[in-house]
Amino acid sequence: MNDRKPVDAAAVAIMIVLCAIWGSQQVAIKLVAGAMSPLLQMGLRSGLAGLATLAIVLWRGEGRVINRQTLAPGLAIGLLFGTEFLLAGEALRFTSASHVTIYLYTAPIGAALALGLLRPDERLRAGQWVGIALSFAGVVLAFSGGKEGAGYPDGRLGDALALGGACGWACTTLVLRNSSLANAPASVTLFYQLMGAFVLCTLAAPVLGETAVSLTAPLLASMAFQVVVVAFLSYLTWYALLRRYSAARLGVLSFMTPLFGVAAGVIVLGDKLDAAFIGGALMILGGIIIVSTADALPARLFKRRFRPAVNS
Repeated sequence: MNDRKPVDAAAVAIMIVLCAIWGSQQVAIKLVAGAMSPLLQMGLRSGLAGLATLAIVLWRGEGRVINRQTLAPGLAIGLLFGTEFLLAGEALRFTSASHVTIYLYTAPIGAALALGLLRPDERLRAGQWVGIALSFAGVVLAFSGGKEGAGYPDGRLGDALALGGACGWACTTLVLRNSSLANAPASVTLFYQLMGAFVLCTLAAPVLGETAVSLTAPLLASMAFQVVVVAFLSYLTWYALLRRYSAARLGVLSFMTPLFGVAAGVIVLGDKLDAAFIGGALMILGGIIIVSTADALPARLFKRRFRPAVNS
């Protein structure tokens, strides 16, 4: 079943563009937060991109997959994806876009840990445990840095919300891997996720008093970028790559995203990065890469596998 092509120069070039797009989305949201709250931005962009995705689903004749068999897990991933967006949107109110980007990308660590404990076929190698420990230590180090000097007196609250969003992302992965959606078309899965985010975020916005909108040219440009480029075209391109190339290798390349996100935050928004956060971020990214590439390393390096302590 391993009929995917190895990653070539074209795939690397496309992934660099995609990572730059994904990394800049938090910056695009924060840049116009004064005109529309991040939470409402995420809700509206998800709804519009969800409608475009539904059009693709129907055009491809995949609408039959939206049925009773996929509805329950679809609602679950919609709720979890929406929770991720809700928490990430609120995090942007209290901390920098750079921090939100880094903390959201701890999600693969949580997913790998949970899958390793719950599924015998996903049990972790020794090297992966090292990567998880390194990332956890990185989070602790990053949290130890001061936020007041960077202009975010409630920065730790924002960081915690971003980590909560990462948990939502990790749980989404668990549901996808252990439900009927594992074999569903990617466009159908994306539709469920986007519509869940649309419903949850747009319902939460009035509850939290975040419905004020000031139509400006930067806001319209940012929303166009978020809807058309980020939430629609980039995800469809990503899923197209997954059909042709090795998912594991593409996944490793995707971890350029936080680097682009931090760079965009510093250049565009003037984010201040303290030494603790920089060191912690590097440890987090290093741990993620170790966890994601352990299976690609020579088997003799990680011959022993750690079995979960709980019943499987």
